[in-house]
Formats: sequence, C-alpha cells, structure tokens
Amino acid sequence: MGVNIYTNKEVTRIMESGMIAFETHMRIREHIRPGISTAELDEVAHDFIASKHAKPAFLGLYGFPATICACVNDTVVHGVPNKKTVLKEGDVLSVDLGVVYKDYFSDTAWTWPVGSVSNEARQLITVTQQCLFKGIAEAQIDNRIGAIGEVVQKHAESNGYGVVRQLVGHGIGRAAHEDPQVPNYGRRKEGMKIRAGMVIAIEPMINEGTHDVFTDSDKWSVKTKDGKLSAHFEHTIAITGTGPVICTMPKGANINVFELMGNASGHKADERAGVSA
Repeated sequence: MGVNIYTNKEVTRIMESGMIAFETHMRIREHIRPGISTAELDEVAHDFIASKHAKPAFLGLYGFPATICACVNDTVVHGVPNKKTVLKEGDVLSVDLGVVYKDYFSDTAWTWPVGSVSNEARQLITVTQQCLFKGIAEAQIDNRIGAIGEVVQKHAESNGYGVVRQLVGHGIGRAAHEDPQVPNYGRRKEGMKIRAGMVIAIEPMINEGTHDVFTDSDKWSVKTKDGKLSAHFEHTIAITGTGPVICTMPKGANINVFELMGNASGHKADERAGVSA
C-alpha cells in the first residue's frame, strides 16, 4: 500500500475536519470533573460532532462501540467509555477522538488532569505533550520518519519514562489509518523519507514506568503492565514546503492543559485557545 500525497485543497479539508476535532476536545474539557462518567463525556463528544454536520471517525471503526477512547490512569489507549467509570479527583484522563468531515479524517488526543493531580502526574502529562511537539518539529521534508521517533524517545526516556512500542502513529486523510506507520521510538536515519503532501498522525504514548502493555479482558483497553500512569497526546500533521502544519489545533493556540483546565468554566480560555465562543 502506497503513501497518499494530498493536494492543498485536500489538506484544507483535513484541517476543517481537524478543527471540529479540536473544538470537540475543548467541549469535552468543559465537562471533565470528579463525578462524571466517561459515558457522559462520550455523549458530549457525539452530540457536538453531530452538531457540526460531521461524523465520529472511531464509532464502528474495527467494531469500536463509542465516539471517543477514554483512558483513565493506567489505561494507555482504546478505553471504552462506560457508565461505571466515574472520574475522581486526581485521575489522569486521556481522550482520543477522530472526525470525518466531507469524507476527510482527522485524529487527535489530549490528556487532562481531573481536579488536582499529583506532581508525578503533572510531570508525565507535561513531558508527553513536549514529546509531541518535539516530534512535530522533526516532521520536515527530507527527514526520515525515524527522526520523529528518535526525538520523542530521547525526551521521554531522559525523564525516566517508558515509550510504548506496540502502538504507533500513522498516516491519515481519506481513511482513519493509512501508511506510513509513525513509531515513537527509533533512529533518525531509519524509515521512509518525509515528503510534501504527506499527512500523518503523531501520537506519543508515554508511560510513567515500563513501556510494556497488555490488552484488558474487554478486548479493547490497552493498559500499562506495571499499573502505573500513562499519557497520550496526538495531532494530525500536514507536511508542507514551509514546515509541518498542525491540522487539529488553531495556529497560536494555548497548549498548556493545566492552564486550560484552570479556566475551563469560562469563555476566556476558549478565546485564548482559538475557539469561537
């Protein structure tokens, strides 16, 4: 299977999809608090995406039963929202979601603190988001895919964290998952050469402890083998002649999740994050 190369017009469509995905995260953020279930957050996401005349990319994908993947604490990815999983003070919540708009896909994940979290949780979230933006900076024409993985791995491991190996980033655009695979580990000179017109999802999945994971009995939730915390951030990135363009976040948006959560109840955070109130 070859790598899709997207035209400027197609990248614009992917960015339209990506803005809906970003706004969905910001809407979910407003509802994250102790006492809410992940099923309720899933409903918020589903209703918001529908209000934008778009579709949830994950719902039904490979049989997945929900709009969002909601992952609490030691769940790395693919957590299925449910009424029994109720958030509590100090939890770490990763939300991964995709949008289909005018036949083009976007994919993006954020990790959020629930109320006041430990210093350890704060550091893991912060470093994982740093890993994402370090990886994005390497998504340059004529670099190889391995350059992304190398910088993510070095930053995570220099902070004492484990980089998940079993799951990787991917191409995206006309389908939710396309070539190439985009690992969060590797070496700069390895992998496919990055070309203009490629669109990829870069998504560091970083564990507080071991990089080893397992799939839970629900056959979806991937969890850390040692039961320690995990964090996950993801953006859809278009490769252009002037550098990588983030399709799932407005230019100049506020990316500090702790600052965003501190203003979650008002419109000021929305304006600063580039979302129209």
